[in-house]
Amino acid sequence: MGVDIKHTWRGDLVIDLVAPDGSTYRMKSSSSNDSADNVITTYTVNASSEVANGTWKLKVQDVASYDTGYIDSWKLTF
Repeated sequence: MGVDIKHTWRGDLVIDLVAPDGSTYRMKSSSSNDSADNVITTYTVNASSEVANGTWKLKVQDVASYDTGYIDSWKLTF
């Protein structure tokens, strides 16, 4: 899964991949020590127990105040 998320303090972010059946896969936890900008990376997840068909969602939470951001793009490759 590739993500391009613009944010002024990426440590504020929690990123989950949500499968069609509602199962969640944590891609990134928050970290108060990570003050760098943006999350532009590729994550690998073992979702072999999931059915590929259906609606997959990206859930991004900003767990702190003050900084802002947005999802620029993301893609899921099987």
